[in-house]
Amino acid sequence: MDLPWKRALIVGASSGMGAELARQLGRGGCRVALVARRADELERLAAEIRAAAGPDAALVYPHDVTCFDQASELFTQICRDLGGLDLVIYSAGIMPPIAPDEYAIDKDVAMVQVNLLGAMAWLNPAADRFARGGAGTIVGLSSVAADRGRRGMPGYGASKAGFDAYLESLRNRIARTGAAVVTVRPGPIDTPMTKGLDKLPLLISAERAATEILTAARKRRRVAYVPGTWRPIMWVVRHIPSFVFK
Repeated sequence: MDLPWKRALIVGASSGMGAELARQLGRGGCRVALVARRADELERLAAEIRAAAGPDAALVYPHDVTCFDQASELFTQICRDLGGLDLVIYSAGIMPPIAPDEYAIDKDVAMVQVNLLGAMAWLNPAADRFARGGAGTIVGLSSVAADRGRRGMPGYGASKAGFDAYLESLRNRIARTGAAVVTVRPGPIDTPMTKGLDKLPLLISAERAATEILTAARKRRRVAYVPGTWRPIMWVVRHIPSFVFK
């Protein structure tokens, strides 16, 4: 893939989709800053990318996205270390198991903190920088779960629906500046997050998902479903009357 970016930041890069996106960006000649909580996993991934793309291809920044007050300063440091920034991907996300009869506020709080508030803490300074510079691409990894309120995981769906609304707001704020915001709504992807779950329709590999995500980012699509088969499916799901959907 012909990548238009030279310097990228991935938040939530230690495993799953974030790690695979980092690999593909590194192979494409992009220098990547890797942000996640698990320093050992980041170091292993960075070593893999450096072995394939050169000693300066990956930089490591251990960080917990729920430490919101640290994000802006670390973002500035990363831009300085990379010598600029072209692409930001927020891939951090959690989905703890929820029983059908479970109402767990501690799990709900954790999902909102990681899936939504952590994204806001990182993407606010990214949007500000890209708007002032008149260039740059923000990619937020949301979910098809954002499209309707399903009975199974109320907290997860709510956190992703809020993330979608936030990304749309950012897009509308900076659209006239030349910067872009891409909302990605994946279906089930074969990553550690989905291990052990049943009923995973249209499950795809992380490699395929990352390729489709970067294609959507390169084309600056406003909303991209991954894989694209989900777009007509979710159009139907969104238009099912509520009493039927219930």
